[in-house]
Amino acid sequence: MEAARLHPTEVAKSILATAVRQIPSSVQLFLKAANLEVNDTAKKAVLRKALEANPTSLTLWKAAIDLEEADDAKVLLSVAVERVPHALNLWLALAQLETYDNARKVLNQARRALPTERSVWIAAAKLEEGQQHEELTAKIIERAFTSLGSNDSVVVTRDQWLQEAEQAEASGAPLTSAAIVRCAIGVGVLDEDRQRTWSEDAKGALQRGSVATARAILAYALQIFPTKRPLWLQAVELERQHGSGDELDEALKAASERLPRVEFFWLIRAKEKWLAGQTDTAREILTNAFAANPESEQVWLAAAKLEWETGETERARVLLQRARERAPTERVFMKSALLERQNGEYAAALELIQQGLDKYPKFPKLYMMAGQIYSNELPKSKQHLEKARKMYQAGITECQNNVVLWILASRLEEEAHKFVDGDSTVGICITKARSLLELARLKNPKTPELWLEAIRLERRSGHPKLAESLMARGLQECPSSGLLLAETIWMAPRVEQKSKSTVAIKRCPESPLVIAAVASLFASERKTDKARKWLERAVLLDPDLGDSWARQYAFEMECGTEEQQRAVKDRCVKAEPKHGLVWPSIIKDMANVGKTVGKGLELVAAVFRSEKVALKSNK
Repeated sequence: MEAARLHPTEVAKSILATAVRQIPSSVQLFLKAANLEVNDTAKKAVLRKALEANPTSLTLWKAAIDLEEADDAKVLLSVAVERVPHALNLWLALAQLETYDNARKVLNQARRALPTERSVWIAAAKLEEGQQHEELTAKIIERAFTSLGSNDSVVVTRDQWLQEAEQAEASGAPLTSAAIVRCAIGVGVLDEDRQRTWSEDAKGALQRGSVATARAILAYALQIFPTKRPLWLQAVELERQHGSGDELDEALKAASERLPRVEFFWLIRAKEKWLAGQTDTAREILTNAFAANPESEQVWLAAAKLEWETGETERARVLLQRARERAPTERVFMKSALLERQNGEYAAALELIQQGLDKYPKFPKLYMMAGQIYSNELPKSKQHLEKARKMYQAGITECQNNVVLWILASRLEEEAHKFVDGDSTVGICITKARSLLELARLKNPKTPELWLEAIRLERRSGHPKLAESLMARGLQECPSSGLLLAETIWMAPRVEQKSKSTVAIKRCPESPLVIAAVASLFASERKTDKARKWLERAVLLDPDLGDSWARQYAFEMECGTEEQQRAVKDRCVKAEPKHGLVWPSIIKDMANVGKTVGKGLELVAAVFRSEKVALKSNK
């Protein structure tokens, strides 16, 4: 070998020819000689001589087979498996090249030659699956477990079998994967640990991208535990994330049949049908849900919402009336009043609110709704101002710990001058609003939302120094509040924003509000990549925070492509955010009733973009 390396190619060939005559058992010499040949014909000739001298060399057989076309390779493989019967890969390669009938024969021979190799059994199962022989596929795997289990020299662990299942799925054989799962899933698992273990197995398989394997694990687990809600929830979520619409519907249908008293599955199935445009089917599902859950608030409200969203107001009204009679709850009264409010029937809405408050005086949303109707929807007058004030006062008396009620009451006082002619009472209104917030903070200490409202009240009324003083006091009481720390960044002059950002991140590194504020700072400095990275981090920290999605969308509207904008919108629609400082006020505005999450995202993003322009002009 060393002599050949030191000489030119032609001389090296001669040296190696002499070498193989002297040492014909050296596979390494033959391979080196073959590599020195330029064309495949010469290489084949060298390797055939090598095989004559070393007929049991697996390395030489593989090298020779690699040079052949399919037909010739098949011939070589048929000889190779006779000479090297212990070579699993050769048997499997030959089976792949053969027709179905011949492949079955080859694999039967391989099983006799290699009785302890599970790969041969799995290959046979895949072969049958390729011919759509589902029952035979399952039988082969069952026979594999029986045969290998009876052989004392073979030890295949449960984890190894599950790995084989995932590999089978990856190679395009989901039926084989499922058959392996059914046979292996219970091996060595205690009865009391089965549900937990199988649930973790499914989660692990899903994390590794093995959807069919996870589906098979859950399907088997649900056969053993057909009434376990966590398993059904896991199966439904799997189909929602990775399955088709039909597969999700089948999972929801099965879950509803097994657990008819669990409203969730009925409601999700009805919603999916409604979103797919199958309104009548959704109604039928909810009718069945009524039969199983006649006193369920959620089912009544879902049925009313379906009619409401499809323009059947009278049907929705009748359903809500029946709900108030058969399943009365505070939310039923709230939704009943909301229906009338959205249709402009304010008197009816207020009457329903009063009925609800008579039954549920501790439910704050009814007070909020009544106050908003008097102050926002009805004509502005002293009479309506007094009624709104009384409603909020009653609310904060009954629900002292509800921050939103205190804030709404304060804002009503702040805007009270608009209910009378002239602006001479502005100062008095601000004083009343300020007093309400001070009282709210006494009743609810260490509440960042109340401090933030007080700070913004002073800024709106032209008292920036007082706002700064309140911020300092608020941070003393709530030093780790992401809400207040983010506000310090927005309030600070441009030269101080970096230092404020540093402090905010140190104190509250996982706050999406702080992260979004820092991202906006990067955006203002034209650091586009950093801004995009931090905005992405903000939405990942709390996907339910609509403000973060809107800020990200506003950023992409200015700096991103149409594809990036569409990606943000699609992800936001999927996340269906509900909370935020700005998001709820826009989404729940009566002018935006019925608008989609995507449209709401555009509206909130427009607010942030306008705020940015105003901020630039002020600075």
